[in-house]
Amino acid sequence: MSKRTDFIFKGLNILSWVIFIGLCVESGSLIVNAINSIFINPIAASRFLNGVNLYDLYSFNQSHFITFVSLLIIVSVLKSILFYLIVSLFHKKKLNLASPFNEVLGKYIFNLAYVALGIGIFSYWGNSFSNWLKMVSNAAILPSSQNMKFEGADIWLFMSVTLIIFAMIFKKGIELQSENDLTV
Repeated sequence: MSKRTDFIFKGLNILSWVIFIGLCVESGSLIVNAINSIFINPIAASRFLNGVNLYDLYSFNQSHFITFVSLLIIVSVLKSILFYLIVSLFHKKKLNLASPFNEVLGKYIFNLAYVALGIGIFSYWGNSFSNWLKMVSNAAILPSSQNMKFEGADIWLFMSVTLIIFAMIFKKGIELQSENDLTV
């Protein structure tokens, strides 16, 4: 591997770690704040991540609050899992550029695609739920979807479909490489 390629992989590894740690902090703060809001102090709902105030939603209907926050947590945890998979790829040295088409990496790409699909589905669900809540309550009790990290569901779905296509191509590459190894 050339020095430039090695430098790029090290840079991507560091960037993946930074994003992974940030997403874990975000997920943890959402979980702790949700538990605090539901069981200990309802006023804590006014101090969610990024200054988001969900106290109006909590006051309006606690079950809607729990559903909404659960969707937030699921999306955040799935994003953390996605970057955990990326970090583990670099950490466990599963990426072998000398023989890139192997079963382990093929399964890995499928796992990335499925997690991205989950993020897309739950983001869409959360966005639809927040829009429904805005219609039902006849008041602006929710912040915008951008502040709640539900935006981009279509991008996550597109990414998952693209990764599935790449995984299928990768699977065919694995078959061709195993046939090539058998003929030599």
